[in-house]
Amino acid sequence: MSPPSLTVAGLLRRRSESSGLPLELLSGQAGVDREISSPHIQKTGLALAGFHEYLRPARILVFGESEVRYLESLEHEARVGMLGAMFRHDIPCVLITGGWEPPPDLLAASEACRVPVLRTPIATPVAINRIGAVLDDALAVREMLHGVLMDILGLGVLIIGDSGIGKSECALDLIVRGHRLVADDTVEMRRRGETALIGTCPELTRHHMEVRGLGVINIRDLFGIAATRAAKRVELVVRLERWDPEREYERLGIDENTIELLGIRVPLICMPVAPGRNLAILVEVAARNQLLRSRGLNAARDLADRLDGRLRARASDDVDSEDDIDRGEPE
Repeated sequence: MSPPSLTVAGLLRRRSESSGLPLELLSGQAGVDREISSPHIQKTGLALAGFHEYLRPARILVFGESEVRYLESLEHEARVGMLGAMFRHDIPCVLITGGWEPPPDLLAASEACRVPVLRTPIATPVAINRIGAVLDDALAVREMLHGVLMDILGLGVLIIGDSGIGKSECALDLIVRGHRLVADDTVEMRRRGETALIGTCPELTRHHMEVRGLGVINIRDLFGIAATRAAKRVELVVRLERWDPEREYERLGIDENTIELLGIRVPLICMPVAPGRNLAILVEVAARNQLLRSRGLNAARDLADRLDGRLRARASDDVDSEDDIDRGEPE
């Protein structure tokens, strides 16, 4: 899997309404194909003072008021030399925040070195937060999975299993029970940070579901917009498996199994499919139980602890009875 990247042109094409970060291209049109591969920005005034080793490749360089004012304070020759040395590094683009007007030498150097200069009217702290959120989303590691993603009581549940085992039918039953569909058949997974796993549906099949015998149906048209949502964090995976009479299935639920998706461990429940089992109810109960476990409540472990305590108490009573018999004391 190749690491994700975003070109400067792709950043400019993103809608400012969704990101809250309007951008305009001031110069360096020839370099808009430069790639941004790091979600972290850099704002180092040391680079302007000649310490160029602090510049990191593939990161957006942010200039705020202090950087612009410092450039304006330099003599022409010093400013041109400093900008030329800075632009020789692998900088995808320069972002000027606060709507400040850059010095003409900065625009000339960006044209000569083919490094785009962007500007936003947003203040520096807010712009850094918003550009970081845009890059986190755009540069997230992605993978397509076969399954159904549901929002059950606010918990993102990914249902996986062999083709034809009943994933879509189970999801349809859950929708009838008031839960929400995120994606059917094809789920686009992306990793955000080190712990968050976000699932969504490709634009082409959004709100649609394929049910054998019915064909393709539109969940939003049938059940209303409240029966769907665009994306959800995956916090539980339910794997549907065909019932195997030779296999021993989990009876107590003390052991917590996990599955690795995009390098993140997610709780896993293996659900055997057999005639007479209502999968929708079982998956809903599994989601409810996972919500309790996330709050520190584990019914299986509590029962096991009570049983262990009862056995220890009984063993202690037996030892005391044997001591009484050894001393000849009446029972």
